[in-house]
Order: sequence, then structure tokens, then C-alpha cells
Amino acid sequence: MAVKYGLLIDFEYCSGCQTCEIACKEEHDFPVGRWGIRVLEDGPWHKDDSGDDGGEHFNWNKIPTPTDLCDLCADRVAKGKKPTCVHHCQADVMRFGTIEELAIELAKKPKQVLWTVC
Repeated sequence: MAVKYGLLIDFEYCSGCQTCEIACKEEHDFPVGRWGIRVLEDGPWHKDDSGDDGGEHFNWNKIPTPTDLCDLCADRVAKGKKPTCVHHCQADVMRFGTIEELAIELAKKPKQVLWTVC
């Protein structure tokens, strides 16, 4: 059975800088309107509870999401490099590896997503 790879993204700390989008477009020369990865936005919206500190709390997540055009940079990976989105992530919230090793990391904390490409 072939080894399956994926991306583990800790979106709790994604700044939404979109460097992953730009690096991917440049790496693959995608035309305007085509993307290999997009940073989606959830929020901002006010949470119902104010928490123990009495302050206002908001939900505002930036979630890098691979599209159907993503091949996890197969050419780069074949040369021993990381996918370009991982390499250029300025917040260092993206990890590349086997599904098995990433699943172990996924279990360690909330606000992460594990993406696979079939």
C-alpha cells in the first residue's frame, strides 16, 4: 500500500497573511481565479459567553483550505522538499507528513484540521 501524505494546519494561530496562496499560485503558475489553496475566513462573530475575565470574546478563524487543484506539490516532495505552502507559511502553522504521523499530532490539540489529497 502506498504511503498517504497530508497537511496538518493549526488554524488557531493562522494570521490570514495568504502567503500560502501566493506561493502556491507562483509555484504552479495558476491563472487568475484558480487556486491550489485558499485561506477561508470564519468570523468575526461575538461569542455568547463573555468568559471568566468579563471581557468580550469573538470567534475569528482563518483556515487555509487546499482545493481540488492541490497535489501537495508532488514535484517538490519528490525532490525532498516541503510543499510550497508549508515552506512559505509565515505563521509556521502548516505541517506536511504521513497521515499516520499527522494524526498523532492532530490528537494533541483542538483547532487543527488534517487535509489529505487522494
